[in-house]
Amino acid sequence: MKYAELTKEQLDTLLAAQRREYEEIAAKGYKVDIARGKPCFEQAKLAFGMLDAPMAEDFPKSSLNYGGLEGIPEMRALFAQILGLEPSEVFVGGNSSLNLMYDTVQRGMQFGFDGCEPWNRSAIKFLCPVPGYDRHFGITEHFGIEMINIPMNEDGPNMDLVENYVANDPSVKGIWCVPKYSNPTGITYSDEVVTRLATMPAAAKDFRIFWDNAYCVHDLTDTPAKLANIMTIAKKAGNEDRIFEFASTSKITLAGAGVACMGMSEKNLKEALSHITFQTIGYDKVNQYRHYVFLRSVDHIKEIMDRQREIIAPKFKAIIDALAQNFGDDCDIASWTEPRGGYFISLDVLGGCAKEVGRLCKAAGLTITSAGATYPYGKDDADRNLRIAPTFTSESDLPAAIEILIASVKLACMSKLAEEKE
Repeated sequence: MKYAELTKEQLDTLLAAQRREYEEIAAKGYKVDIARGKPCFEQAKLAFGMLDAPMAEDFPKSSLNYGGLEGIPEMRALFAQILGLEPSEVFVGGNSSLNLMYDTVQRGMQFGFDGCEPWNRSAIKFLCPVPGYDRHFGITEHFGIEMINIPMNEDGPNMDLVENYVANDPSVKGIWCVPKYSNPTGITYSDEVVTRLATMPAAAKDFRIFWDNAYCVHDLTDTPAKLANIMTIAKKAGNEDRIFEFASTSKITLAGAGVACMGMSEKNLKEALSHITFQTIGYDKVNQYRHYVFLRSVDHIKEIMDRQREIIAPKFKAIIDALAQNFGDDCDIASWTEPRGGYFISLDVLGGCAKEVGRLCKAAGLTITSAGATYPYGKDDADRNLRIAPTFTSESDLPAAIEILIASVKLACMSKLAEEKE
């Protein structure tokens, strides 16, 4: 339906019925949550065997003591296979890749990279593909770094804009990227985009790409997206030092007790360790080894993720099917992505309505990510993007979440159109 093409009388009639429907739903007292990309309990249960893994007999004695700051060799090698890196290019830390990202920005601010002056000596900027990941934007905002919006295309960020900023402005020091199944759009960067990022000229010698490969093994279909290896391409161009790659097992094993890694050139790793050595004597090597025993190989990780997919893919399908049934291809108040992997659906509603959709959802008992969160400073000028996270909600609660979401989108958008026809 093209709601904007309805007469005022037609729209008023539909709006009155929609308001009654919404009020009936709100009166049911639902309490459901599709706000953040958290694994559900059923996913976590798949990793419970890790807690009882029989590893005492052959447990490396080096993992029971201090040292090994860069992580145990077994997990460095496993992460290297996953990411297409050399083990010598992998640092293994604690449970949080976000922690590694924060620390990396902090080192840039306080000490600088590659012999350049610390970033905090002058005003600097980061490029932020939008819609994007709110926690990335939170880090740069926390450090007072200016953020520049870069629109996302179907194959990744608008590279004409990226290349122009990076080549001509030495104050541009970094770009945030979720290159595979991007948060929240589900887009995977094309080979061309990856190549341009890895090889483009940079006015700043210390320009860095923060390559958050959080969903590198998180496929939802039998035809997973393929992501080019940015480090391989960067090496050929002599730009390997510009890459900081991040990943973790947080959505493979246990979200609160996983293992995170950072991939980088050996030169960058040596520089990072020169600072990390004053920060900690070592991360949790017992947990690292427990993960190695449980995960074992890339093939076994795929088996685990196939079982995860069996749990969460139907949730994505239920929401996408409901959106298609209620709005269809030609509807003018809602459009959405159909991701092949990752943890999110990106929902765009009629401009000027996202915040109102959020308010209506909350009033009816549904928690969603705040409107604007997918943009720097929480400011979506068009007020239209919403991030939907299907995984955490139980199958029994999902119909209620869908019911509230659909009713709220219709009511908010129809109300705005009715106001415009006054």
